[in-house]
Amino acid sequence: MDIGERQNLKNEIEGIVDLILDDYTKGRDVDQLDVFSQPDRDAVIDIVKKLLRILYPGYYRDKIYRSYNDNNRIAIIIEDVIYNLQKQMAIAFKHCDEYANASDETLTCGARCITLEFFKKIPQIRALVDTDLQATYEGDPAAFSKEEIILSYPGLLASTINRMAHELYLLKVPLIPRIMTEYAHSVTGIDIHPGATIGRYFMIDHGTGIVVGETSIIGEHVKIYQGVTIGALSTRGGQALKGAKRHPTIEDNVTIYAGASILGGETVIGHDSVVGSNAFLTTSIEPGTRVSIKNQELQMSNGNF
Repeated sequence: MDIGERQNLKNEIEGIVDLILDDYTKGRDVDQLDVFSQPDRDAVIDIVKKLLRILYPGYYRDKIYRSYNDNNRIAIIIEDVIYNLQKQMAIAFKHCDEYANASDETLTCGARCITLEFFKKIPQIRALVDTDLQATYEGDPAAFSKEEIILSYPGLLASTINRMAHELYLLKVPLIPRIMTEYAHSVTGIDIHPGATIGRYFMIDHGTGIVVGETSIIGEHVKIYQGVTIGALSTRGGQALKGAKRHPTIEDNVTIYAGASILGGETVIGHDSVVGSNAFLTTSIEPGTRVSIKNQELQMSNGNF
């Protein structure tokens, strides 16, 4: 490339830079330039990974923290997460009406209080996670051990992260709970909104493609398979539907098989029911109901189609 060509390329690149910078001046939400005005997604994901080490202290290895004393090792991780979570939370609170125009000191103080409140709930979260582990082990004859489930099952990983995110959601923390569950979604293919209320002994089998909406209520001893949707009947109302019960209620001891769709805020699946594969439900069913799809006619031919 000669001098003239290099100069032309330089001029063209400068023109492109000016074009894009000018596009940032239109006042749209996508034009924001301050990268410190919202939580750092990578930092939140790092917090999730460290929280998993706190919930499962003997399963997730850490290349950074070294200690001959397990209590000291865990204490260091807890202190690390408390510091970094309250830091990200203080940034997230800038998006709350409650903290509109609040000083940095007020944001930090509020974030510290909520972070400590969250950590006091860790034993409660671990108790729920233990029931999910037990349900998964008892419900899956292919499971070699509970260790195998903790280290390799995407369903338990997704529900564990959701258990943590749900507590932050209840504490009215913006942005961070959804970042956590969408991280779980990205690595497991399982999409559970942090607002969903889920009872003890929750089991996800296989899991890929599962969707559980924000206002879903799921009871105890519920088992769901891959491709299940527990969703809204319609979202055409958009933001006008915010806060409304849009997603179903699944009562205790229900099994929902692969590909089933259960929709609507008024839809209740009665306890001890079984919903078969590919069923599509928009109305409630009584307790003890068995829902199945009649087999389609199967045709075979040795000839050309």
